[in-house]
Amino acid sequence: MALRSEAPIIIKKIKKGGAHGHHGGAWKVAYADFVTAMMAFFLLMWLINTTSPEQKRGIADYFAPASVSSTTSGSGGILAGTALGQDGAKAAGSMAIMEEMQPEVSTPNEGQNQDANKSALNETSTEALREALQKREEAAFASAAQSLRQALQDMPELAEMSKNIIVDQTPEGLRIQLVDQEGRSMFNESSAQPNERARILLRAVSKVINQLPNRVSISGHTSVNMNGAKADNDWQLSASRADNARKILQSAGVDPDRIYQVSGKANSEPLYPDDPTLPGNRRIAIVLLREAPVLPPDRGL
Repeated sequence: MALRSEAPIIIKKIKKGGAHGHHGGAWKVAYADFVTAMMAFFLLMWLINTTSPEQKRGIADYFAPASVSSTTSGSGGILAGTALGQDGAKAAGSMAIMEEMQPEVSTPNEGQNQDANKSALNETSTEALREALQKREEAAFASAAQSLRQALQDMPELAEMSKNIIVDQTPEGLRIQLVDQEGRSMFNESSAQPNERARILLRAVSKVINQLPNRVSISGHTSVNMNGAKADNDWQLSASRADNARKILQSAGVDPDRIYQVSGKANSEPLYPDDPTLPGNRRIAIVLLREAPVLPPDRGL
């Protein structure tokens, strides 16, 4: 009896499906849209980097709403077309670029104005070149003069001869003069051969000459006799002294091609005009000539 009163045992078996249900492929559409958007984005970035500012401005004008104007071309209405002329949508876009590319029309007087401007520019550049060369030459002359003075101070055998040298700048160039002093002459009386004192000074001067590329002019000068008479042989004597000075300079290393002039001026150009009988009027003048600036070919005539 007890066994019959017990409730029956019911066992339920639940069967689960082996596969998931199909989602309909919606994710593929979303992925395709994403890939398309990314491709369009990269194309846009590529176009921005490869187009010029004028092209970008033309594209912007093309899509700008303010550039749309109604014309009689096209299908009319909303689908009306646009033109590239003044009455079309591209009046401020492509036409502006085309106008920039058109050559400028010159006026009849424009050629004369350009010639005048070119002439003024050439004159200005030539003047600037001349000033620049003059300043550079002045600096080179000043450096050479200082070098000679320093050499006279550093060498004991030249220190006592410093009074026999006068260095200055003239319109012709840098002038170095070897002058006679009372009791200290450069040449023996009525002799064209320089003494040892003159030879030492000329060798010192040659070192300065070799520092610069300028041409060299050498002139000999004599003084008036104590009685005021001018000897006829002073011309030959002064010229011979200048030529002997040239020979010493060349033997000391001065290029012969740089010698521009050797002359004898006798007593025609005294260093002390107030007293032409002074020993200082007897001298050898060595001039490093100023060089003319190089002019353009069309201005050399």
